[in-house]
Amino acid sequence: MEAMYRLLYCIVRPIFCLFHPVRAVGRENIPEGGAVLCANHTALTDPLFVCFAARLHFKIRPLAKIELSRVPVIGWLLGKAGVIYVDRGHADVKAVKAALSCLKGEGKLLIFPEGTRVHEGEDVAAKGGAALFATRTGSPILPVYVSRKKPWFRPTTVVFGQPFHPQIAGRKATAEELDQITHTVMDQIHALGEGLE
Repeated sequence: MEAMYRLLYCIVRPIFCLFHPVRAVGRENIPEGGAVLCANHTALTDPLFVCFAARLHFKIRPLAKIELSRVPVIGWLLGKAGVIYVDRGHADVKAVKAALSCLKGEGKLLIFPEGTRVHEGEDVAAKGGAALFATRTGSPILPVYVSRKKPWFRPTTVVFGQPFHPQIAGRKATAEELDQITHTVMDQIHALGEGLE
């Protein structure tokens, strides 16, 4: 898995960045060890922007809708590189186990809490998956903002915020607590984008 990630990274990044250069802010905030990266989502290319902004030192495993796995060749390659496919229409136990295993193995899990691409002016309720994974594994959550504007041949900014640990004392978080953590994360993500657009 790691070899395929490195291979795809080294092949795709130079081509991608030729057309869409990536400018990273706050990369030093990415913690070592397991972490849940939570980002806003406005374009299909957002996972690439986050991965390339984090650099190859940090191997990012995005959660993606299962439909992507059915795209010939690309779906297979991304799966081999570590993308975790989620069947959003069902309780996907396999995906949950893969996400928890990633964090317990000190990996970086990338989640878009809104669950889908959100266009300007739209209001989509964020899901509590990131909060659940973080509280279950004791991993920090790292808010990430990807600029909505992604002009060709000009840098697109990715901002990494400060990691924080949701405080749940030795028990499973309640639905209300997960909801509150999720709201906090989304507020932090949007705060990172203030003044960028």
